[in-house]
Amino acid sequence: MTDHLFNLHGDVLAAMRRGPKHFTKLAFVLTEANEPADTELSHFRDRIIAAGPGDELTALWHRTLTGWDLAEQADWSAAPPRTDERRADTYTRLGFGADLRKALDYAFPVFKEPGPTIISRTPTSWYSRDIAAARSFYWNSYEQLLRRKGWSDAAVSSLDEASHAVVERLADPTRAEAYGARGLVVGYVQSGKTANFTGVTAKAIDAGYRLVIVLGGTLNLLRGQTQRRLDMELIGQENILRGADLSDPDALIDIDYQDDEDWPAKFVSHGGRPSTRGAFDIERLTTRDDDYKSLATGIRALEFDKQVRTQPLHAPDNLHRAAARVMVVKKNKSVLAKLIKDLKKIGPLLSEIPALIIDDESDQASVNTTDPKKWEEGKVARTAINGQISQLLGLLPRAQYVGYTATPFANVFVDPGDGEDIFPRDFLISLPRPTGYMGVQDFHDLDRTDDSATGTAEESHIRGIYEDTGDRLQEALDAFLLTGALKLYRAANGVPDGPFRHHTMLVHESVRMAEHAALALRISSLWHEAAYTSQEGHDRLSDLLSSDFQRFADDGLPTPTSYEDLKPHVFRARQLINSGGTPVIVVNGDTERDYAQPDLDFDRTPNVWKILVGGTKLSRGFTVEGLTVTYYRRKTQQADTLMQMGRWFGFRPGYRDLVRLYIGREEPMGKSKTVDLYEAFEAICRDEETFRAQLTRYAALVDGKPQVTPAQIPPLVSQHLSWIKPSARNKMFNAELVEIRSPGEWVEPSAYPTSAADLRHNAEAWRPVLEALDPAPVTLRCCSVEYGRDDSYEAVLGTLDHGALLGVLCDLKWSAPTQFSPHLESLVSAGGAGNAIDGWLVIVPQQTSADRVEASILGSRPLSLASRTRRRGDLFGAISEPKHRGVALRVAGALNDSQDPLVESLARDRRGVLVLYPLVEDEPRLSSGGAIDPGDVVMAFSLVAPKSSDAGHRSLVRFRAIDSSRSNFAVIDREESGA
Repeated sequence: MTDHLFNLHGDVLAAMRRGPKHFTKLAFVLTEANEPADTELSHFRDRIIAAGPGDELTALWHRTLTGWDLAEQADWSAAPPRTDERRADTYTRLGFGADLRKALDYAFPVFKEPGPTIISRTPTSWYSRDIAAARSFYWNSYEQLLRRKGWSDAAVSSLDEASHAVVERLADPTRAEAYGARGLVVGYVQSGKTANFTGVTAKAIDAGYRLVIVLGGTLNLLRGQTQRRLDMELIGQENILRGADLSDPDALIDIDYQDDEDWPAKFVSHGGRPSTRGAFDIERLTTRDDDYKSLATGIRALEFDKQVRTQPLHAPDNLHRAAARVMVVKKNKSVLAKLIKDLKKIGPLLSEIPALIIDDESDQASVNTTDPKKWEEGKVARTAINGQISQLLGLLPRAQYVGYTATPFANVFVDPGDGEDIFPRDFLISLPRPTGYMGVQDFHDLDRTDDSATGTAEESHIRGIYEDTGDRLQEALDAFLLTGALKLYRAANGVPDGPFRHHTMLVHESVRMAEHAALALRISSLWHEAAYTSQEGHDRLSDLLSSDFQRFADDGLPTPTSYEDLKPHVFRARQLINSGGTPVIVVNGDTERDYAQPDLDFDRTPNVWKILVGGTKLSRGFTVEGLTVTYYRRKTQQADTLMQMGRWFGFRPGYRDLVRLYIGREEPMGKSKTVDLYEAFEAICRDEETFRAQLTRYAALVDGKPQVTPAQIPPLVSQHLSWIKPSARNKMFNAELVEIRSPGEWVEPSAYPTSAADLRHNAEAWRPVLEALDPAPVTLRCCSVEYGRDDSYEAVLGTLDHGALLGVLCDLKWSAPTQFSPHLESLVSAGGAGNAIDGWLVIVPQQTSADRVEASILGSRPLSLASRTRRRGDLFGAISEPKHRGVALRVAGALNDSQDPLVESLARDRRGVLVLYPLVEDEPRLSSGGAIDPGDVVMAFSLVAPKSSDAGHRSLVRFRAIDSSRSNFAVIDREESGA
């Protein structure tokens, strides 16, 4: 039966390529004589309300509304994307009434997760949405495949926006003058960066890029994984077969993937050779098993047929009819040397080819790590791979370079003054955390204030290895078997089993290959002696189920109430793990053969249920499918290296509650020192989250100009833990951040001094504030819909003018002065900027519990003492309590309403808020009169500068940078800084 309503809406929405238009007017024009016009839209509203799963009309509108919600550039709406205001503008343009709006909002809520953050030197406009829609053959195929794989409308639209943002910052492939953009895309570890660069490749090829070179890791395995992904999701069956008949075995002899479980069913199909369907073919210059060796048909492989031979290839009449070439190349010196040698033979044609170079894991091998002090005068010395990438970019003047990484510090530390290097001079894009991704917040309680308590994330997923716990390796093996059985139980009780195809455990203790072999032997012995078929083994598993996995089970997923219900699945899980004769696989860098083991092939092996033992080669680019239990005890002193070892981050559908990380909490380093690896991961996670948060703040344009260019990114890189540097020393250059303006934002310093003398000095500096406090406490409340909290607490208040507070802050001593000095600089400059700040409300939160501790400080009224510990060297972790923030944000103007009369009376323009926290690190020692020695108190604080001080729209940052061309001089870039 014909669905007339669906057909009509499909036609009408197809006519809205540039944005929403009045629906009923278009419907009236497009309606066939024998079709209902539904100009009142009542049938549509009723259909939306009554629709069940699989309704095509609701799916169409979900896709369309989500696309409009997320569009970063919308000339039809001034409202920002991902907001109710944007959706309201959409409805207004469509001419929809209140009842229909309500039905649509209920069925398709606005997706409000953040989009990509873009730092760009110059906004670009060549790649409009109209152009993208007009040339979208490969993108459309890729989008349809993602939807068939179960991607949500929001996920597809987010990928569309993020990949569009990359392509529009490349050079126009048809432009007359050659230009090669340089960019960097920052994702999260194992978060789907490959999906983004596949989308970028699809859109770039559609737009006119005709040579794509993907630098796919340093190992054949990683290169092959990337090749397969592109072949499966982008290039497709028809381009792989090149006319060969799928039903003719003889014709398929030289075609790869004949042994692949997913071929051809899961490989995208274009419905015929693209060149016969009004598009163009893609020719592969590498295959899954064969890296680049030489141009298969000599230089003819890069000979493009020109429709107009008198014009260059990049002329539109030629470009859009020519086939594209794609190669996935290992970052290997000899392989890249062959490619460069062959390209040099081609000659002048290279200058006409719009090319795209995608560098996966671009901070590995690609960065130049030679010591500038050892260069010959006037000559840059390069490491092998960096030099070859530079040669490629020189040979292909129309080549765009886009690096992809989850650890960007090495890339942003590249010298921006080196025009031949890979510094992302044109753009840096930070991808949002994807929906369903299990990352930092799932393993670390970053807002925890009570260090004596275990946070929810830590309690659920972290199993610490201490000196008094023993190595817990047997327990980790038990957890691996038990979680495998739980996956099988869930599959038998209706949970989709696709994510359970592979089930793995990762053991990472050392970088030394000899130790890997010994560890694998020990694990194998433990496994075979674990008595999993005896009552002893079952009792141990039963205890672990009740003490751990039942306690933290996801209520929305089936979990057995007794071990007896799970026991049959334990037997089957053990069978799967033992298949092939051994439960353990060693994966290290000895030879490529280690990576070619059949039991390690996640693509061609039906079920990989194994314990993987390895080192560095298991820590970057290599996706460990089905990873559920990790045993980690390896130390490193580089943040980016440590982060790449976090293989436990990723997507864990159906089993995220089963994920466990056994990690060393007291690992020896040196002769007498121990380090906490969980704390180390938390520190670098804070570094990365700070980096991303600051990028987000500085991404907004001011007066149409970027606040920050990519060359100014290095000063945003922070370091929370003294023994872990952001990157290797030979990947860093010097830059200093002078000022950070944070109007309306919570600022919380944590680098307080440790000596009693300095603490007494700071307490004395705070004396005017302590003396200005009111004698009686008050109750403050903030109930804010926009903040999403309803909090109240008792506090003592005081007020201070701006000059007096600056006198206090300027006199304080710090363990790391550079942490707060950029914020202090902004407060000093605000005082001279037309009285942008008049004064400050001081809030000292007071505890009300029976076991509270109060003391007088320098003769003050009794004040509550909060207990905190230093978690990273001299630095405290979280100092403030989340419940204290709402009132401060409201008084400073960052929130619109508190619903509390007292708080509303305190709020005013040009007033900031300082929240004072007297802290103790040990049991306080009080005098008989209830006073405390100021040398025992850390006078910590948080502050919120008034939101109104942002009215001038000044740039939020100022820099002092070391220019590579003037290495001995510090300069301030006043034009960029807005100073």
